[in-house]
Amino acid sequence: MNDAVLYERDARGVVTLTMNRPANFNALSEEMLEALQAAIDRVAADDTARVVLLAGAGKAFCPGHNLKEMVEKPSLAYYQQLFAQCSKVMLSILKLPVPVIARVHGIATAAGCQLVAQCDLAVAVTEARFAVSGVNYGLFCGTPSVPLLRNVAPKQAFEMLVTGDFISAQQAMERGLVNRVVAADQLDAEVGKLVTSILEKPRTAIALGKELFYRQREMGIEAAYQLANQTMAVNMMDSCAQEGFTAFTEKRKPSWKP
Repeated sequence: MNDAVLYERDARGVVTLTMNRPANFNALSEEMLEALQAAIDRVAADDTARVVLLAGAGKAFCPGHNLKEMVEKPSLAYYQQLFAQCSKVMLSILKLPVPVIARVHGIATAAGCQLVAQCDLAVAVTEARFAVSGVNYGLFCGTPSVPLLRNVAPKQAFEMLVTGDFISAQQAMERGLVNRVVAADQLDAEVGKLVTSILEKPRTAIALGKELFYRQREMGIEAAYQLANQTMAVNMMDSCAQEGFTAFTEKRKPSWKP
């Protein structure tokens, strides 16, 4: 596997994907996108994976696309292919049956901010900053706007998109882009709390819930309720739910099989 993304998996099923090109701040070059896609596909094929942590090596989380690479290939066909490749990575994160947590230790701009928005959860350090800054160079961040608008209130998202200005980690949390903000020396501990809480729940329930969460968001309310009804009925037939409710009635902790 390409070392642009380091793949680590522990005995609990926690997979850590570390973007590993610190020299260019983990920019989403063609190489990086290919490596991310391969890593995500590997997680998707692992039925025992439980959680994914997405991290970056070096000073930054991710600054977005590799602008030097883009300037060197001024072709409509190339740009269409590049943005399609990036969108495929983002959609692959959404389609994973396990939660993906962004571990944001530094700046996340443009498609790097998109990556944070596309993850299911995000924990950032106090010093982290976020921006969709393409407009500063004449390029409206169209693809980053897709998950950004699904995380942040419309007027706040639009302000970020048309100004390109940075927001702080605290502002990002207040606006819904990240879940938690902590001091740098507390980042791994805070991420660990989320991971532990998720691992205590059945994989099947989380997988069904994640799929429902994103599908119903794009539906009208009646269709969303129909989908939610069916999902919950299927979930209730699962052995984990049966055990969970039996344990509740018997006043004991559930004993779920891995």
